[in-house]
Amino acid sequence: MTSAATPTPVEADWDHAPSVLEGARTLELTTEDCNLPYWLRHVAGTMLRRLSDGSVPDEGPTAAVCEPGPLRDALVDEFTFRHLAEEKAARALSFLVFHAPRTDDLEFFATQLIDEARHARIFREHLLRVGLSAAQIEAEVARTAVTTAAEVLDPLEEFGLQVLRDQGDFHGGVLVLTVLVEGILAPAAELSERKWRPLDPSAALVERGANMDEIRHLAVGSSVVRRYLTEHPEERPRLLDLVAEGRRLWEKLPMEEVLFRRESFFQEGLAQHAELIGDYEIWPGRRLIDTGIEERMEAAGRWSQETQEARLAYMLLSDSAR
Repeated sequence: MTSAATPTPVEADWDHAPSVLEGARTLELTTEDCNLPYWLRHVAGTMLRRLSDGSVPDEGPTAAVCEPGPLRDALVDEFTFRHLAEEKAARALSFLVFHAPRTDDLEFFATQLIDEARHARIFREHLLRVGLSAAQIEAEVARTAVTTAAEVLDPLEEFGLQVLRDQGDFHGGVLVLTVLVEGILAPAAELSERKWRPLDPSAALVERGANMDEIRHLAVGSSVVRRYLTEHPEERPRLLDLVAEGRRLWEKLPMEEVLFRRESFFQEGLAQHAELIGDYEIWPGRRLIDTGIEERMEAAGRWSQETQEARLAYMLLSDSAR
């Protein structure tokens, strides 16, 4: 009776949720829609329960990623990076909770903090499933923290903390997290979900669950900024400047080098395990086995640009707004 009275919204439904690309570009949600009762009922009470009770099947990793080699190297490189990114996001969100102007804002960003902390855990825990020991994972996380995370995530974190912690700028902080962090990283996560399906279905399931959360985060964060600018249009130039500053920072970060290294491992693994992939299509009309490093990276970059533009237009912050 409860489920009939409160049907699961599409974005929290494993069977019907849109891809992160579609949802991030089109879904409209507010903090009132996604407050604490929403999260308890539809995320903890339905989405996560279906995952834990087995009604969403988990096929587990294949032998291809459970043995040492380039495919597992690609997975380890990606999931240690994602673990650290989600952990940093959770810590930054504590400042949004602190500065939230309304109760629904506070409740939503408190649930997002929990989501990001949960993501950090599941990315790390998946590495146990593919055969790494706890000590090996600790060493990989430490290595990533002083290499790719230091090069990419630390500058982003410092930029965000200047806005959130030092300036106490709630709406600027929402904008930074929505556009310059999740709005850029979410399309890459969509690519990961697609490319791991035939090689590590459980990794794809981890990505799918995280992406369902990110759809909600992007949609609600965008609505917070849109409402603020509707009520305070004089703030548009300041927020546009913040977007421009963040984009200049992104252009300086070596993210392409990070992705190229990861995709190089993955490409080598594709050649070794072509029998697992067969005619699987990473997008309509294109077989994964036929793709190359640059093609996959170009797709992720294009998706990121399109997602950013769609969200900025929704937030009244498109380039034409100047």
